[in-house]
Amino acid sequence: MIGNFSYSNPTKLYFGENALDYLDTELPKYGKKILLTYGGGSIKKNGIYDAVVAALKKNGKEIVELPGVMPNPTSEKLIEGCKLARAENVDFILAVGGGSTIDYAKGVSVGAWWDGDPWEKFYVKMEEPKVGDRIIPVGAVLTMVGTGSEMNGGSVITNHEQKLKIGHVFGEEVFPKFSILNPRFTFTVPKRQMVAGIYDIFNHICEQYFSGSDDSASDYLAEGLMRSVIYASRIAVKNPEDYEARSNLMWDATWALNTLIGRGKSQDWMVHMIGQAVGAYTDATHGMTLSAVSLAYYKTQIEAGLPKFVRFAKNVWDICVEGKSDMAVAEEGLAAMKNWMQEIGVSLSLAELSVTEDMFEGIAGATFILDGGYKVLTKDEVIQVLKESM
Repeated sequence: MIGNFSYSNPTKLYFGENALDYLDTELPKYGKKILLTYGGGSIKKNGIYDAVVAALKKNGKEIVELPGVMPNPTSEKLIEGCKLARAENVDFILAVGGGSTIDYAKGVSVGAWWDGDPWEKFYVKMEEPKVGDRIIPVGAVLTMVGTGSEMNGGSVITNHEQKLKIGHVFGEEVFPKFSILNPRFTFTVPKRQMVAGIYDIFNHICEQYFSGSDDSASDYLAEGLMRSVIYASRIAVKNPEDYEARSNLMWDATWALNTLIGRGKSQDWMVHMIGQAVGAYTDATHGMTLSAVSLAYYKTQIEAGLPKFVRFAKNVWDICVEGKSDMAVAEEGLAAMKNWMQEIGVSLSLAELSVTEDMFEGIAGATFILDGGYKVLTKDEVIQVLKESM
């Protein structure tokens, strides 16, 4: 492990069936007025909303509600939330939902007291809050797993007019102060959303794993997490209310992207760049955009990163190497990954996500080219990935 790095994660987690009880521990630390943000209303059907509101009232909080956060939160919704948070002078933001809702809350937290356009400043220009800028603290009650947003600074926002979907990874000051993780809160998530989240977890690990050539402890951790995701996913797909499987997936998701397994490494993230550009054009479910382009993308990387792809096949998929070439082993590993993806039911084709060939040029143009992987793609090569993903 040859990288130089620092590591800190300020988010406090409360995990388990009684995790929501710890709102009573955390809420007294913050001011009286709470911005409660959530999505389309499913939390009102499954009882989570009533339980959260009861806890807020028990702790003497004044509630300002901001519902309607969409799966791919938009720049327009971001501006709406920033205006509301500022007008109400809220002391704290409590996000109840999945990664999109938590991502959105972080955007509001940094944008509310910025006098300009938060989309332009924090996402297009990628500027950071300055020392002394007012940032509204955020807490989370997680109801869908996948993004790891409950324990990181990531915030992804979509601008449909500009056909851009951009993620900004903010510093520690924007991490949730605490997150409530009760696996039972994920049981009512529709199966398609569940499996999309599962693949999002897996690909977060891959983005950090498929880079670098040194013997990195981070890669051993990544392999263990991938094996856990694969095992638990097979159980959860058959029985979505298997508590042990869903709890392991929840914990896997958090550790997949709380910055731990990326320490000391270069990182790729091109599957996410392509997938996010697809999402900007189609508004498709995030995890499905990743699954649709992953196999074609990794085929562009396999030769340059062959030792790691061989290791992936052996250590994650238990591929037998005896009598086989390294390339044959690596290709078997990707085939095993494809079989698993088919088994759990994620999208393997961009056509399923309403992508058409006339979008290729625009999607490739909206794809940020990063250089952390084994082979840096050109725009034309991104277009080829899109073609092969149809």
